[in-house]
Amino acid sequence: MSNFLLKPDVSHSKDEGSNPDILDPLRNRIRISDFYEEYALITEEFVLNTVTVTVISSEEDKNLVYFDTDMPGDVIIHWGVCRNDIKNWEIPPAPFPPSSKIFRQKALQTLLKPKADGSGSCGFFSLDKEITGVLFVLNLNKYTWLNNQGTDFYIPLASVKSFYHQRRKDLTAVEEQVLSIEQEFRDGNQQIVETHQDCYQASYTDDIILAIRNLVTDITSERCKTEKCKEAQESILREIEKLAAQAYSIFRRSTPAFIEESVPEAELSKPSKKSCSGTGSGYEILCQGFNWESHKSGRWYGELMPKADELASLGFTTVWLPPPTESVSPEGYMPKDLYNLNSRYGSMEELKDLVKRFHEVGIKVLGDVVLNHRCAHYQNANGIWNIFGGRLTWDDRAIVADDPHFQGRGNKSSGDNFHAAPNIDHSQEFVRKDLKDWLCWLRKEVGFDGWRLDFVRGFWGGYVKDYLLASEPYFAVGEYWDSLSYEYGEMEYNQDAHRQRIIDWINDTNGTAGAFDVTTKGILHTALEKCEYWRLSDEKGKPPGVLGWWPSRAVTFIENHDTGSTQGHWRFPSGKEMQGYAYILTHPGTPAVFYDHIFSHYQQEISKLISLRRRCKIHCRSMVKITRAKRDVYAAEIDDIVAVQIGPGNYEPSSGTKKWILFAEGKDYRVWEAS
Repeated sequence: MSNFLLKPDVSHSKDEGSNPDILDPLRNRIRISDFYEEYALITEEFVLNTVTVTVISSEEDKNLVYFDTDMPGDVIIHWGVCRNDIKNWEIPPAPFPPSSKIFRQKALQTLLKPKADGSGSCGFFSLDKEITGVLFVLNLNKYTWLNNQGTDFYIPLASVKSFYHQRRKDLTAVEEQVLSIEQEFRDGNQQIVETHQDCYQASYTDDIILAIRNLVTDITSERCKTEKCKEAQESILREIEKLAAQAYSIFRRSTPAFIEESVPEAELSKPSKKSCSGTGSGYEILCQGFNWESHKSGRWYGELMPKADELASLGFTTVWLPPPTESVSPEGYMPKDLYNLNSRYGSMEELKDLVKRFHEVGIKVLGDVVLNHRCAHYQNANGIWNIFGGRLTWDDRAIVADDPHFQGRGNKSSGDNFHAAPNIDHSQEFVRKDLKDWLCWLRKEVGFDGWRLDFVRGFWGGYVKDYLLASEPYFAVGEYWDSLSYEYGEMEYNQDAHRQRIIDWINDTNGTAGAFDVTTKGILHTALEKCEYWRLSDEKGKPPGVLGWWPSRAVTFIENHDTGSTQGHWRFPSGKEMQGYAYILTHPGTPAVFYDHIFSHYQQEISKLISLRRRCKIHCRSMVKITRAKRDVYAAEIDDIVAVQIGPGNYEPSSGTKKWILFAEGKDYRVWEAS
């Protein structure tokens, strides 16, 4: 929607100096309120905003249409319906949505409701199945309209109806019960607008709509792919349907006309085993296959080779390898010639052999790619290192203009600067083309299945989306590292702002990549170190990290080469590591285990938790029910089949109809499995 925002101005004429109405066209139009004239286009404003329209088939006689936009300010949707291909505007049948008024007996004007986070507006309409399409334009203010390059936007509904009926043939009886969706308005509590004959009834909940919006992003990213991702799209649709069923059950409680029917969540929450762009199957268990010292032997690839069988037997599905390129720093995070894969970890041939060996034992391999910065080969006339050699011979145009140390001639940075090396300008087309070609070459030549993306705070996530769509990784995760919120040296309870920044980056990638859940790691630190386990439940009784908002994109971890190892920048509380693993290996999200921990005295305990996760089919979207979050104990049930407790306090899972069997225990943690 980037170039349709038009601000009309008056056309000029010979008499404009003597005509006060022409000199003041706005005053003229206000006085003659029923007269509209189209003026010549004088100025254009180009903006980067989006409007998303989602249509979901409900029962046999309803389509549910959801509008979502990130445009600022008040947005009025000027809309109508049509019943045939002629596309004549009609007023939709009553009841009308709230904040609607009839315009000239042909359309409705509905004010979209602002979202609580200030990121735009949204609205939700219910329409009869006999309606074949929705026509609309957007009104941003009295003189600014948004249309489809001079015509009305048109959303066909007939195809939705046929799609719905086609899907019914393939759905199970359980899945057929959950084709509804509800829209959220936040006011601190759930809001219900009563409707019987002439009112509009809906129930809006924060958690349901947040999950639905994220899943809509999921399926939007899938549409960029071909037929091979059909199974993944079906999986996302099933997840949307499950969440919609929760909203629908609220709606039914105040509407006796509907028949109450139970929906087993387990049937709908399991993701497809098929992969989709950058997000894997949902059952990944990641091992970081190196630490900060791994480069020192000069033959790390050879040392890791015999461990492939062991990692497979422990239950890992994916391994993350260190940066493969030639680098100024021995650890690999200051890359120089991107196509030179002879590094301090070993040669290119040794790397290819290692990747091949992991594939033989059924483990996929992530390459650690540094896209934010690159070290130069030569100095310019001023003695500044900003001329690149190797296969990618860039000059200073490839460096952002606001990098204070390297005299770049590119555009301003789209993120934060990394001051130790030239920051690459991803807005340059030649840079993006070269990086996409390089990633595709790594996929083909080395056999990498996906990426760990270093320092993604340095450039816009939209560029990451382009790189991932080009290279088609099985799995991708970004390192978006940011400080949590503290007050007077104490971590604040509410870390929503922190996790929102990570969510925003994931949104910028269009959901094609996950991100390390730094929020969860930080909260676990304080909760375990200070015996404040109440921190592990947010204000809505959900997990307080990215895990609680967008679990399918949260890669949970407790340690890595930066935070632990010999660097120790943010080491997990000593002696409490297994509490951390008991948490992330039983909860949704994609858990990552650090090399130093799996090859230590913790191996047996970690292996046991991995085996339980795999046997019980815990996955990235598994359902969490927090049953206790007190000072000295945290407990939760996952998918009604696994219960976990961490902390020194006492806890036993409720018996009820289930029989819980203690499966694993250690210092201040216990895990049960339902029999």
